[in-house]
Amino acid sequence: MKVVKQETLWEGQFIKAVLISYKDHTGTIRKWEAISRINCNGVVVIIPITDRNEVILIRQFRPALNNYVIEFPAGLVDQDEDIISAGIRELIEETGHTSDKVFLFTEGVVSTGINTEKWNVLLAANTKKAPDNVRRKHQPDENEDIETLKVPLNNAYEKLQEFSQNGDDVDLRIFGLLELAKEKLKHSTHSSDPS
Repeated sequence: MKVVKQETLWEGQFIKAVLISYKDHTGTIRKWEAISRINCNGVVVIIPITDRNEVILIRQFRPALNNYVIEFPAGLVDQDEDIISAGIRELIEETGHTSDKVFLFTEGVVSTGINTEKWNVLLAANTKKAPDNVRRKHQPDENEDIETLKVPLNNAYEKLQEFSQNGDDVDLRIFGLLELAKEKLKHSTHSSDPS
């Protein structure tokens, strides 16, 4: 099976709808509709952990869901940026925090039936409040109204359930990524290099 053609059906400022023609296992050409990111080098997601063993989450309004969503800080990697720089920039913009211990610890695909994006997931250890001059340089985008939430890592699931019971949607990917982060942190305590 392989893709033989891709056509843009519609293009906006950040995404485009594409029609993908692919050859299936019988040799038949089939069509598939998908959404693709444009004007960026991918998506970066940051799992910020403070030295007090708290995970920093964000709460923001998502128009596509007409609701507030609890999620990790995340954003698009600019075309001239590397993943780590983009992650630190997004962390500062969305939470006002920074870290000097940021590393890529996993990557993968999400929503494979509808979009082409891959996530680069960073772990940011010893996350702390960014200095005022750094926060001024990295303001949130004008369409972002983000609330920062610090949640104890050890009872994050209970807190996520509380957010859900209070009417917020919770990004389900948090649960699996938190488990991966906990494992990585547990193993990195035996080594000076978390990567």
